[in-house]
Amino acid sequence: MGSRTHPCDAPAAGATNAAATIREEPSLPREATPRRQATPRRYLMCAPAHFRVTYSINPWMDPTKPVDLPLAQTQWEDLRDRYRALGHTVELLTPHPDLPDMVFAANGATVIDGRVLGARFAYQERFPEAAAHRDWFSGHGFTEFQEPVHVNEGEGDFAVTSSYVLAGRGFRSSPLSHGEAQEFFGRPVIGLDLVDPRYYHLDTALSVLDDAADEIMYYPGAFSPGSRAVLARLFPGALIAEEADAAALGLNAVSDGLHVLLPQAATGLFDPLRERGFEPLPMDLGELLKGGGSVKCCTQELRG
Repeated sequence: MGSRTHPCDAPAAGATNAAATIREEPSLPREATPRRQATPRRYLMCAPAHFRVTYSINPWMDPTKPVDLPLAQTQWEDLRDRYRALGHTVELLTPHPDLPDMVFAANGATVIDGRVLGARFAYQERFPEAAAHRDWFSGHGFTEFQEPVHVNEGEGDFAVTSSYVLAGRGFRSSPLSHGEAQEFFGRPVIGLDLVDPRYYHLDTALSVLDDAADEIMYYPGAFSPGSRAVLARLFPGALIAEEADAAALGLNAVSDGLHVLLPQAATGLFDPLRERGFEPLPMDLGELLKGGGSVKCCTQELRG
C-alpha cells in the first residue's frame, strides 16, 4: 500500500517550500597559514679542511668511498654564507688535522642560556674534539661550562624547545646524560629511544622548527613505540616526515623560525613546510653526507 500525505502535513495555501528557500551557507575560510618570523641566531661551525672518511662509526660512513675535499669545502661554505646572508652570526672553530669529523660541530657541546654542557664522545676517534670545543668556549667568554660525567654527543642528541630538552639515546648518548643535562640546565629533559641505526643521533630523526612554539618535525620509524607515543602526546601538531625524506637525512635541518635549511634531496618536506608558513631552503651537502651528517650536524647553536 502506497504512502499517503496526511492532510495536516500538507503545506498551507501560499506557504513557501522551506527546502527551496534554504540558502547555502558560505564555506568556512581555510585556516590561515601561520605568519612566521625569523630570529637572529649565533652558530658555531668548523670548516671541513681535514674531512675524510677513514673509519666507520655509523652506517653512512664507508671508507672505500673517496671524499672530494674541495667539493666538501665549497658545500660547507655555501651553508656558512647562507646563514650570514640571512642575518645570523657564524663563529668558527679551528679544524685539527687529526680530527676529520670536527666539521660536525653540533656534536661538541650543548648551549642553553649561555651555559655550556660539554660533550663526551662515544668513540675514541672523536674523543679529542671535546677538548677543542671546551678551549673555544673558555676563550670566548662562556664562563659556565660543565665537563660531563656521562657520554653525550652534544646537539647530536639534545634538541631544545622553549618547554623541553628532547634527548636521544640508544646508539651514542648514555641515558644517564639526560639527568645530568636536566640538573645543569634546569629544564625538563624528555628521553627518546632511537631504534634504527641509520638514525643514530636524535638530530637525524627530529628537527625543531619553531623553538618558541614547541614545533617540531620527526620521522616516527626512528623511535621506539613508547617514544612515538610520547612525541605524539607532547607535539600533536608535529610535521611527520616520510621514510624517503628521513633516509635523505632531511630531518638534519636548521630553522630560525622562518627559514628551514635542509638537504636538497628531501623534496617531500618542501610543500608541507610551506603550508605551515616556513620557507624551505634546500642545501647540497652531499660530500659531508658521506660522514653521516648534513645541515644540523655542521651547526651548533650558541643560545644566550
